[in-house]
Amino acid sequence: MQMIKKNILFMLAGSLVMMKTLKAQIQYPETKKVNQTDDYFGIKVSDPYRWLEDDKSDSTKQWVKAQNAVTQQYLDAIPYRKNFREAIEKVYNYPKFSAPFKKGGWFYFYKNEGLQNQSVLYRQQGLNGKPELVIDPNKLSLDGTTRLQLFSLSKDGHYAAIGLSKGGSDWQTYYVRDMKTGKDLSDELSWVKFSSAAWKGNGFYYSRYPAPQKGSSDLTAKNENHQVYFHKAGTPQIEDKLVYENKENPQRFITASTSEDEHYLFLNISDRGKGLDGNALYFKNLNQTSDTSFIPIVKEITNNDYHLIDNTKDRFILKTNEGAPNSKVIAVSIAHPDILGAEIIVSEKKEPLLSANTGGGKLFLDYLKDVSTRTYVYNFTGKLLNEIKYPGLGNSGGLDGNKDDKFLFYVYTSFTVPPTIYKYDIATTASTIFRQPEVNFNPVDYETKQVFYPSKDGTKIPMFIVSKKGIQLDGNNVTLLYGYGGFNLNLEPGFIRGPR
Repeated sequence: MQMIKKNILFMLAGSLVMMKTLKAQIQYPETKKVNQTDDYFGIKVSDPYRWLEDDKSDSTKQWVKAQNAVTQQYLDAIPYRKNFREAIEKVYNYPKFSAPFKKGGWFYFYKNEGLQNQSVLYRQQGLNGKPELVIDPNKLSLDGTTRLQLFSLSKDGHYAAIGLSKGGSDWQTYYVRDMKTGKDLSDELSWVKFSSAAWKGNGFYYSRYPAPQKGSSDLTAKNENHQVYFHKAGTPQIEDKLVYENKENPQRFITASTSEDEHYLFLNISDRGKGLDGNALYFKNLNQTSDTSFIPIVKEITNNDYHLIDNTKDRFILKTNEGAPNSKVIAVSIAHPDILGAEIIVSEKKEPLLSANTGGGKLFLDYLKDVSTRTYVYNFTGKLLNEIKYPGLGNSGGLDGNKDDKFLFYVYTSFTVPPTIYKYDIATTASTIFRQPEVNFNPVDYETKQVFYPSKDGTKIPMFIVSKKGIQLDGNNVTLLYGYGGFNLNLEPGFIRGPR
């Protein structure tokens, strides 16, 4: 490991000198300018590169090809690039697993052998069963650019909705597989985008756009009138039933979800085109056939978020930032679903509430305290039951399941601990390691310290110092310093096996 670090540092130093020389020799292709001027309310704006917006024109394709040639020539000339790549691949090449999820007596999980472009989906009967292949996304296309974007199982695990996208597109095509026979049905749903698969019996709700008119560009046409349909497994898309649309607000996004008991259908409606970050929330009782209208929980879209967590017999449980920038958990009566009369279940804390999940009849809340995860367990009335103790300062996620689950899974990782899957016993509150990756690295040889550095305005910025035990931190050590800021995103602890 020490030799790899020294080699990589030497490569980087040599490469920096070489890159400065190469940069001075770069000859970029000429980018033509055209006479294009637009008049916006009396203000003339020049746009000489408008021609590049036509991504299908020969001139644009030739320009991209020439730019790529310059880039590749520059990269190929870096003397240590091949060695650097081989070193990184060597330290990154170890098996990686996702936490299992259970449906229909099977445990499903994703596994990456180490350097696969996409993780492979497997399933096994019982926690110690023999894994069998479900889908290998790496083999869905010859060039490997088709991705598995969605794998959603029906409540009984009989059917699976499978969403595939090609070439990095947001557009997806949905298929249906019979998980008892392992065979794909004839279902093929097109024009799906920004969607889930919300199951109800042997069918599911999904979101799509109307098919574009003939002659228009299929994948670059303007997306308007997001619609929710219901599809029954084994039937053609033309027979799908339109459930909801809002033609008066064609720029809105509408996604559907169903409750665990499949009694309720929910619509999450957002409208970022109007500069609003929040959402509206509607529901329908699927057991009532006489009334097919949706009932508002949150009628208007504002800058407040409302995330549905779960439901009891008479209440909906939600996470919201309304009047609580760090978010809180509230309950809304199903019989009288007025958000103004919501009851606070868990009040806002000084730490932000990152996520809220349920399983085994318990509520699991993940908070971010000084850039590391803290997880607390509550009952549905808001009583604190216990805190889940993690091995150290790190990042954790998961703990989501059904009401009858006896145990759940979560993944914990830190700067020195690779993503490790834990099994959490709900009754005893004990956590045990379920699956731990085998890496050529010994975490006990290293230590992580958290310090706080004052910024210009006095704000204390959390900072982690990761080093081998015994090293004197006197300012004379080679240090890799990394930070990030922007888009309201946090850089949380995570394992990156390689030079530090």
